[in-house]
Amino acid sequence: SSQGYEVSVIGFILKECILSGIMSVNGKKVLHMDRNPYYGGESASITPLEDLYKRFKIPGTPPSSMGRGRDWNVDLIPKFLMANGQLVKMLLYTEVTRYLDFKVTEGSFVYKGGKIYKVPSTEAEALASSLMGLFEKRRFRKFLVYVANFDENDARTFEGIDPKKTAMREVYKKFDLGQDVIDFTGHALALYRTDDYLDQPCSETINRIKLYSESLARYGKSPYLYPLYGLGELPQGFARLSAIYGGTYMLNKPIEEIIVENGKVIGVKSEGEIARCKQLICDPSYVKDRVEKVGQVIRVICILSHPIKNTNDANSCQIIIPQNQVNRKSDIYVCMISSAHNVAAQGKYIAIVSTTVETKEPEKEIRPALELLEPIEQKFVSISDLLVPKDLGTESQIFISRTYDATTHFETTCDDIKDIYKRMTGSEFDFEEMKRKKNDIYGED
Repeated sequence: SSQGYEVSVIGFILKECILSGIMSVNGKKVLHMDRNPYYGGESASITPLEDLYKRFKIPGTPPSSMGRGRDWNVDLIPKFLMANGQLVKMLLYTEVTRYLDFKVTEGSFVYKGGKIYKVPSTEAEALASSLMGLFEKRRFRKFLVYVANFDENDARTFEGIDPKKTAMREVYKKFDLGQDVIDFTGHALALYRTDDYLDQPCSETINRIKLYSESLARYGKSPYLYPLYGLGELPQGFARLSAIYGGTYMLNKPIEEIIVENGKVIGVKSEGEIARCKQLICDPSYVKDRVEKVGQVIRVICILSHPIKNTNDANSCQIIIPQNQVNRKSDIYVCMISSAHNVAAQGKYIAIVSTTVETKEPEKEIRPALELLEPIEQKFVSISDLLVPKDLGTESQIFISRTYDATTHFETTCDDIKDIYKRMTGSEFDFEEMKRKKNDIYGED
């Protein structure tokens, strides 16, 4: 049809679905299509379990001990939502929350000297924690009080620190915090994957710790939320939203060509027809010539018949292995969920290990994490390229999202969404202006 759209979106991946939802709500005419017959692309939740075996070319069918295949919804890319983070705000603004049910993750753990420790979630837990000694605890508490009171717009809260200039390393020094506490703060609270942040201005780190504390304060057990039935529910929620606002959706549409004239996108060709558009959003898999590889991520999906040891039998948790603890540059993450989230058969647990690849033997790199999970019933290993767009899309008006990184929360995903939004519209993506609902994500519960 010669019918035109303002925005074409290719790929039913979460980022693309959120952007098409937001563009539709903003009154843009959106066409959204995908070559796959299902939602989620590389970030899909796979069901039934038989499909996961096929996808990873594992011979045979799942043993009967795995229960019913359709009781499984296995995320290919594991991520939790920070309770007070950007994705929850986007969900509230767009009211997509009405389609989803969330559960709080039971705990966050950090690896130290070969053991795992709970990241304290209350003051009592912090005082009882064997992560640090008594005097260290006092200094750490002073630091947390400082962070809680810190306000970028009020110099009285700075105590001699310049948020735009003072490096985070200096802030730790000011509070006399030791290496273990620094590791734990930077990686388990501020959620950095490497130590590059130590020499950067401290305001970003302080705000990240604030986000962690505020997210934790919402529900108490941990700062993380996870949707029932898996993350595949998220793109579908935003897809419904786009449809309500007049967006057009097409699955199973092979994309034959992205049509560019004088360096600018003018349409997308599928099954011999051209849908005209002024702007295009897509994931890297559709535009191989416009992206470059900047690294790789290894992810190992592990099926267990037991909770992870030393997690107090949690039915869901996150474990962070700070790079320092295992002589690496980047952290290793473990994300664990279970039948409590309707993603696995009764009594089964799914633990997904992920990290940025640093050597020629990625499977060796994640051994410290796998050791925490033994015995493992079945493993599914994938190594994916990290792809980023070669340019910002200003000329071509083709806006390409970045591949999912190794983090196990959605903050970097949202940064990318906000970045694309700004490049497309010329204005900042502003939560404050959003007519977001004040009610809690849980509604009446």
